[in-house]
Amino acid sequence: MPVLIDISRPLSDSTAHWPGDTPFDFSLPTRRESGNGINVGAFKASTHFGTHLDAPFHFTDSTRTIDQLDLAVCYGEALIVDACGQSLIGPELLPDVLPKRVLLKTDAWLSSGEFPISIPALSLGAVHKLAAQSVTLVGLDVPSVDELDSHDLPIHHALYRAGITILESLFLKNVTPGIYLLAAFPLLIRGGDAAPTRAVLIQQETKKPTAD
Repeated sequence: MPVLIDISRPLSDSTAHWPGDTPFDFSLPTRRESGNGINVGAFKASTHFGTHLDAPFHFTDSTRTIDQLDLAVCYGEALIVDACGQSLIGPELLPDVLPKRVLLKTDAWLSSGEFPISIPALSLGAVHKLAAQSVTLVGLDVPSVDELDSHDLPIHHALYRAGITILESLFLKNVTPGIYLLAAFPLLIRGGDAAPTRAVLIQQETKKPTAD
């Protein structure tokens, strides 16, 4: 049986949100205890809350919104690269041969309840190497591929020009770098600039040899 590893951050009011964005709020306006017979919840949040996929509409003049994303990008072989302890993620960290999906484990945001003060960002050199290998998706375990105080978002734009989709705010704390099968599908939000995403790694168990 395959092993499933959830690498999403929880949608919870205890999960930190990007400063200035709409925080997550969940309520139960309809409750069984009130005599309704059922519980019905409601929530609101930024489209960039927790683990999420960006659409080009988020940071460019493109009209391509999250509902237009090719879902084939979100499913398939992925390599988790160890980028822990780095202040800048350079091309030297990336192998010369890459699959279509690359996830960068930095461990720079281990406490989901506290928004990080600083994070390692991708370098333009790393983007060029990803593009040269025809990578279609890059994911990180931090809130942005750019520095937190960046306004012009050069890495976002470089990835867009390279045709690389951005997956942010993964949780890779207990995941060993290596090859996995990734499933990371966004909510189908019509016109959305981004969408919360349930990201899961699928690892095939190694079969033990059996005696003849």
